[in-house]
Amino acid sequence: MLSLVPTDDSIWTSMFAFQIPPTEKVIRTIGVYLAIALVIRLFGKRTLAQMNSFDLVVVLLLSNVVQNAIIGPDNSLIGGLLGAVVLVVFNAVVDRIAFLGPRTERIFEGSPTVLVRDGTIDEQAVRRVGLRDHELSTALHKQGADGPGEVRLAELQPGGTFNVELQREYQAASTGELREAVTELRRHLDERLTELESRLAAPGS
Repeated sequence: MLSLVPTDDSIWTSMFAFQIPPTEKVIRTIGVYLAIALVIRLFGKRTLAQMNSFDLVVVLLLSNVVQNAIIGPDNSLIGGLLGAVVLVVFNAVVDRIAFLGPRTERIFEGSPTVLVRDGTIDEQAVRRVGLRDHELSTALHKQGADGPGEVRLAELQPGGTFNVELQREYQAASTGELREAVTELRRHLDERLTELESRLAAPGS
């Protein structure tokens, strides 16, 4: 009769014995990492910026789609741990290489996309990154602009964040500017008050 209870040897073997060569595991992990990084580098800027329901479906399914490509026929614990370590270490190496200089950063991260300049929307750039009109309007509104006419420069960064610079007349005043305005107003009031006192103190007034 066959025993349905696994023996101690089979448990330890399934957990700590590689079912594929470790070198293959490393190559599979790095290959999938590079492939996904390339896809995101080419098509993912908009997804990182404004994720809609379809983008969410893609993100949720992506891990399942590439899972077998990473693990292959290896379901062991040691194989999974090795894949995790390879991912973390390789990602750290890529990050360090990417920030060696502006050129490598541009190669790995990409460059910002200008969407609005001096109140004018670059329709071609907006279509290229796949943003809808309401998504762009929402992004500008979150940065304090009521519309593109108030924007001097709006860029979509490689990481999916928006960098919006408002026209000077629409920018919020800084603390220093408010303090300077209050000082100027106080000086003006003091001058008017001094002038008024002089008139009242003058003979025949």
